[in-house]
Amino acid sequence: MGFFIEAVLGGLMTGMLYALVALGFVLIFKASGVFNFAQGAMVLFAALTMARFSEWIPGWFGVASSWWTLLLAMLIAMAAMVVVAWLIERLALRHLVGQEPIALLMATLGIAYFLDGLGPLLYGSGVYGIDVGMPKDPVFIFENLFEGGVMVNKEDLYAALIAMVLVAVLSLFFQRTRTGRALRAVADDHQAAQSIGIALSRIWVIVWAVAGGVALVTGIIWGSKAGVQFSLSLVAMKALPVVILGGLTSVPGAIVGGLIIGLGEKLSEIYLGPFLGGGIENWFAYVLALAFLLIRPQGLFGDKIIDRV
Repeated sequence: MGFFIEAVLGGLMTGMLYALVALGFVLIFKASGVFNFAQGAMVLFAALTMARFSEWIPGWFGVASSWWTLLLAMLIAMAAMVVVAWLIERLALRHLVGQEPIALLMATLGIAYFLDGLGPLLYGSGVYGIDVGMPKDPVFIFENLFEGGVMVNKEDLYAALIAMVLVAVLSLFFQRTRTGRALRAVADDHQAAQSIGIALSRIWVIVWAVAGGVALVTGIIWGSKAGVQFSLSLVAMKALPVVILGGLTSVPGAIVGGLIIGLGEKLSEIYLGPFLGGGIENWFAYVLALAFLLIRPQGLFGDKIIDRV
């Protein structure tokens, strides 16, 4: 029983990280009505900026790495993502107002390839570490209930807590703020939103900057766990089944979808892997997403589209 609980907790904590990546997709989709294929590239670019400046700043000031050098590197990385958001709106999105969604989709693909090339060009193509002080030692809980207790990785626990807080803040932002309501209006109809006085350019800069902030947090967490390298942009691919499962327009759906996939792939690997040859974690999420596309295309919490003719 202790091993089962350990697997469940591990799957849920991994699921929260998947949900954090999926949030970037949901944010852009809610503001523009298009799927953002650049989210993975944004995660990589933000993490590279954070990793490299956290190395460079101590050298510039001749001091050892400390909390204030990490904080300064984080602020520089966030400022870089805001600049990226402004440039995306200025150079691409404002010219596509009122166009077909496929035009915006292709624009995000172009942005993705550009950022994938720009990051290594500016910062190098090596593997870089990010150390923000999260403890990596495991702890044992429920030792009085189960023999040997249940092992929990501290780093995964802290990462899951950070993801939960960020998800809660973003949920309140969308539901309780004027800007959040404006974002939903822009997603419904660009031209109608402009006709009632919503500044489309400002809204798009805000949402891409927020998505950049989410990408930065995601990049820091994943970079701390596995290092910052080009494959980090592929982490976003694991979020595709999450948003399909939870719904492209739902922040709570991203949470639930991430938890379901994180838990499902962990348990299936442990209990079905010996019978199916292993490697289930690599394809479980995509098979589950395919099943949902066939049964409930809008996802668990997505808005059902009804066309009246």
